[in-house]
Amino acid sequence: MGFLPISAAEMKDRGWDTYDFLLVSADAYVDHSSFGHAIISRVLENEGFRVAILSRPQYTSVIDFAAFPKPKLGILLSCGNLDSMVSNYTVNKKKRHKDVYAPGGHAGGRPDRCAIVYANLARQVFGKDIPIILGGLEPSLRRFAHYDYWDNKVRRSILFDARASLLIYGMGERQIVEIAHALQNGIPISAITWVPGTAYVTTSPPDDACVLPSFAEVSTDRRAFAEAARLSYLQQDPVQGKTLVQQHDNRYLVQNPPAMPLTESELDAVYELPYMMEAHPSYTEEVPALKEIQFSITASRGCFGSCNFCSLAFHQGRIVQSRSIDSVVREATGFTKHPLFKGYIHDVGGPTANFLQPACEKQLKHGHCAEKQCLFPKVCPSVRVSHEKYLKMLGALRRIPGIKKVFIRSGIRYDYLMADKDDTFFKTLCKHHISGQLRVAPEHIAENTLRLMGKPSARIYASFVKKFQSCNDNQYVVPYFMSGHPGCTLDDAVTLALYLKENHIHPQQVQDFYPTPGTISTAMYYTGIHPLTGEHVYVPRTEAEKQLQRLLLQLYKPENRRLAREGLQKIGRTDLIQKLMRNEDKNETIKRKRSISQSKRGVKKRG
Repeated sequence: MGFLPISAAEMKDRGWDTYDFLLVSADAYVDHSSFGHAIISRVLENEGFRVAILSRPQYTSVIDFAAFPKPKLGILLSCGNLDSMVSNYTVNKKKRHKDVYAPGGHAGGRPDRCAIVYANLARQVFGKDIPIILGGLEPSLRRFAHYDYWDNKVRRSILFDARASLLIYGMGERQIVEIAHALQNGIPISAITWVPGTAYVTTSPPDDACVLPSFAEVSTDRRAFAEAARLSYLQQDPVQGKTLVQQHDNRYLVQNPPAMPLTESELDAVYELPYMMEAHPSYTEEVPALKEIQFSITASRGCFGSCNFCSLAFHQGRIVQSRSIDSVVREATGFTKHPLFKGYIHDVGGPTANFLQPACEKQLKHGHCAEKQCLFPKVCPSVRVSHEKYLKMLGALRRIPGIKKVFIRSGIRYDYLMADKDDTFFKTLCKHHISGQLRVAPEHIAENTLRLMGKPSARIYASFVKKFQSCNDNQYVVPYFMSGHPGCTLDDAVTLALYLKENHIHPQQVQDFYPTPGTISTAMYYTGIHPLTGEHVYVPRTEAEKQLQRLLLQLYKPENRRLAREGLQKIGRTDLIQKLMRNEDKNETIKRKRSISQSKRGVKKRG
């Protein structure tokens, strides 16, 4: 079928005299099911709507918007697969030098707060009455009044700042189809207020809604912010979630309950639409984000892990959905016909690779437990621990002619894996699906920090590592760790540093906690309060302390030891210097002496 049109000329080549939607994305146009704009445009196309794509438009001028005729039904705005501020800035608030969702990886083509910028440009060109519908991760996580790390203040719902007509949150296939048909039937956008998984602005909120503290309250009172975070978290369930209302001055944000997850057959249909699997041929440089996922398979959505620092529960939801084995096999068989495919499937998974069914039987009928987490502080007795479907899926993929290897590179939830009394998946994982290294995310070792992260005890991680090492001679666990999470004290950071030292682990990358909108951890960071328990939480806020915690995780680097020593001296914790660095400094001195000695011998020999 080819790519969707990206210009008025391409629409004309298709014989289109009119079209229905202009989909604007801050990402490069990649027609692959890992990109939200590709899914939404193909879903609409499958419903009979005409969609044109405007990717990465100039944002200092209306010229790219003005190159398109006015669409019949509306503008669909997406900021891409990431929040634009996360895409543009590091956790230190410095400009990034790369954008993996841009051709050539070149940064600079994505505006800050792009939903606001694009909406303003669209109105300038197409008029104030054009329906503007926001979707994707950035609007989804900013749908309520939210703490903005980059401004260091609470901002209004993005619907008010973008002055958009409607906001789709979560995975938007159900919502966009219902909205598109309503617009096609002549219903004005202002009257489309019933669709689950959407939010809108009104002057007359529904009477039976759950009322959140207002924008005025949450922007001045941190306890009110924590309460709003708690209420919004508890109601993000498609079965029993309530309509939420939050006042902004003399108007109200209304969030309808979440949309129901797609069924297996519906998810199959979405992922088997005719994607081209490539970036648009107009680009002269590769889009880096495509390289790793081009021959990867999305097998599931949703995550019942519910880590406090993760936005998945707020965006994709806690009820896991998965595709059928036959559908996944058909996609993989299609890979073997692609000229660039070399026989290796890079990943088969989702937000958590080994979640392929809802946590328990009751979730689809009664919803998830609002006040409880499925795996924290330990695996709930009601959780159905099974890797049966995943095993069958992976086995079917391995048997396809032309498939050499099937890797699993998306996250494995090791506490769920350890709770499985059947070792078949564990052994199969080790034997067939690891390319030398298994990446997992314990995030920390200190129990206090793990509790505030919503992560399992370090004892479970230690048991997992021991079990993995017992059946693997040439494969390694590569752990990811995070510094500076709310609740992480200097003593907690030292606990992790000592663990790394004792176990000879040298992390190549360390993620400093990044307060992104919509998460429980970000609410802790801003308020110093755990929204779900009300307890006070210590927060490492200063750049000096955050840097010190980060340095402690990479003390194998000489330059980090020097900076960490200076930092510990400044805060009067010289007691930790010898404890953390004695052997490293001694080894470095020995290495330096050997280097000098060898250099002298070399000079004498040459003379």
